[in-house]
Amino acid sequence: MLKDIIAVEAREGYQLYIKFEDNQQGIIDISKLISFTGVFAPLQNIDYFKQVKINPEWGTIYWENGADFDPDVLYAEITREEISNYQIAKT
Repeated sequence: MLKDIIAVEAREGYQLYIKFEDNQQGIIDISKLISFTGVFAPLQNIDYFKQVKINPEWGTIYWENGADFDPDVLYAEITREEISNYQIAKT
């Protein structure tokens, strides 16, 4: 899959509007994808959650504390497509 996120905007609650480079877009409720523990614990503070940013090198969203998401997971959530099974090539 590997589509880069090109826009993100915090919405009500723990929702984010996300747009990908292929123009797929939608709103995701992050609280349904994570537990607010570990690196995600600071995101429970809604003011901190709203400080979400895009890292253009990674093509995904992140927060200053190091929390980020696999863009494939977010893409699958928005498009309702399954994530392909990756297989490691035998050498």
